[in-house]
Amino acid sequence: MTATRASHPVFARFYAWLSPKMEAAGMAEHRRVLLAGLQGRVIEAGAGNGLNFAHYPPQVTSVLAVEPEAYLREAARRNARTAPVPVEVVEGVAERLPALDATFDAGVVSLALCSVANLHTAVRELYRVIRPGGQLRALEHVRAASPTLYRVQRLLDATVWPTVGGGCHTSRDTAAAIEQAGFEIRQLTRFRFPDAPVPTPTSPHILATAIRPE
Repeated sequence: MTATRASHPVFARFYAWLSPKMEAAGMAEHRRVLLAGLQGRVIEAGAGNGLNFAHYPPQVTSVLAVEPEAYLREAARRNARTAPVPVEVVEGVAERLPALDATFDAGVVSLALCSVANLHTAVRELYRVIRPGGQLRALEHVRAASPTLYRVQRLLDATVWPTVGGGCHTSRDTAAAIEQAGFEIRQLTRFRFPDAPVPTPTSPHILATAIRPE
């Protein structure tokens, strides 16, 4: 049975401290692009502390935000109170979303698939709950294209990184997992964040829009 919660209290507090600085450095604009044009019912897997909520467009009628980590979930509930659209924050994991099949117009995941216990199960769950013709929007840090940086990522993932990063993995090929789940990627933008001269293991990112075929 898949767990319904995660406990990374030290990392959760570190992320809650760090994430506003990331927003000011440009992540807020990436979130705005991620969510632009969405409408109808949305499920967000791994909502974290709810920093996406402020960027949902008014055409979104409701958001079911699923977050397993208790500290971040409470922060998300506070941010939900000031969101421009109705947001319900619930406990759960991406690998077993608390939703019926094909009940959402769109799914959203941002900076979360790096830390799920099973990437492919999580993306298949998003496929399950999104209706045919619906969209998946993803903003994630991913496997590096550079062979050298990829080797560094794999070394970190095999040693200290998941422990210090709340289960985070740096070398996941998230775009491939989205396609393997059955989605069709319609738009894929690769970028570095932060866009520094020397990339870090977590700087390769993607912004993806994918469709569940009808």
